[in-house]
Amino acid sequence: MPSLRIGFVSMHTSPADAPGAGDAGGMNVVELNLARALARQGHRVDLITRRARPDAPDAVALDPGVTLRHLDAGPRQALAKSAIDAHIEEFGRHLGRLEPYDLLHSHHWMSGVAALPVARRWGVPHLQSFHSVAALPGSELAQGEPPESPARMPGEALVARESDLIVAVSTAEARTVIERCGARPDLVRVVPPGVDHRLFRPAEPGEPAPEGPWAGSALGYVLFAARLQPLKAPDLAVAALAALPAGRRPHLVVAGDVSEDFAAYRAELDRVVAAAGMRDTVTFVGPQQPEELAQLMRHARVFLVPSHSETFGLVALEAAASGVPVIASAAGGLREVVVHSETGLLMLDRSPAAWAAALGRLLDDEPLRARMGLIARVHSFRFSWADAAQRLTRLYLKAVSGGGWR
Repeated sequence: MPSLRIGFVSMHTSPADAPGAGDAGGMNVVELNLARALARQGHRVDLITRRARPDAPDAVALDPGVTLRHLDAGPRQALAKSAIDAHIEEFGRHLGRLEPYDLLHSHHWMSGVAALPVARRWGVPHLQSFHSVAALPGSELAQGEPPESPARMPGEALVARESDLIVAVSTAEARTVIERCGARPDLVRVVPPGVDHRLFRPAEPGEPAPEGPWAGSALGYVLFAARLQPLKAPDLAVAALAALPAGRRPHLVVAGDVSEDFAAYRAELDRVVAAAGMRDTVTFVGPQQPEELAQLMRHARVFLVPSHSETFGLVALEAAASGVPVIASAAGGLREVVVHSETGLLMLDRSPAAWAAALGRLLDDEPLRARMGLIARVHSFRFSWADAAQRLTRLYLKAVSGGGWR
């Protein structure tokens, strides 16, 4: 099999950042793990991102065959995501000065707008993954979110229309980029992400749980892990716990933090917790490294994903691999990760009462939780990084050989 030199373009967030910190989330995990899996198959992958710290080196080797590259685009500091698109042109200029790759695979719309003209100038294929698309003005998804950049929707349409191929993480995302961004259906492929089953695994008998305020309580804890922003709905997780009787209420552990665009949201969450009388029942632990998150996850009684929307919902898959049942919104790609009444529960009703009832049902029925956790673990083996990398490799090789999609 030919070895390819691949450029993963991730302008607004570094794939090496811890999920839940700043703008880092599932997309970062997907990029880093796909790069590692592709490298294990003999390819060389550069992860190309904006320099957000003065001391960030031009290049750093992360793993054999995987290099992180920083390009200047705007000030060498963390910026709100909403301010980064002003530097797309500069990022593209610096990208164009690198040695040409066999192909460029952009992640998120800003990366695509910067990389597409570079790929055309080099004469190499450009593949695009969105991971999320702009919320329609006035939609529920737009409530509580900062205004979309005026450039986002036209930028998404441009890269959807002009890229050689769109790679979606779920059929839900594929439908969205076709219907909302104008991508040609015959130029869209779905490559679901994987999960590290050695890292995300069920707890061993007698394995100690992480230390925290929940230690020693027979009620244990439930876990929420995501960036802290309205889209992820941590307030619903708090409200659902608050709606349970005090004697049946486990601790709520919240892993993640706010980004620059949501700097005031943490204070708002603190007010929600205080108003619910939950100060002693909710613990914010901040962003977690993968090993820390995996430990928290495997000891949780239930994992909550109350997001308004998810293109895939990688944390739900990581919880499944950990043998933990998930209660998730019946939205987007979560329908493809959580099997209702088998690996967890999918919720159409977003009321705290409905979520409390679902949570109470699982907390009160240990055999049901155990059965769901076992089925979830088995279900998670349908997803692997090696398989995702093999699927991508086939697409990449077809792209560099002339495609044939158009």
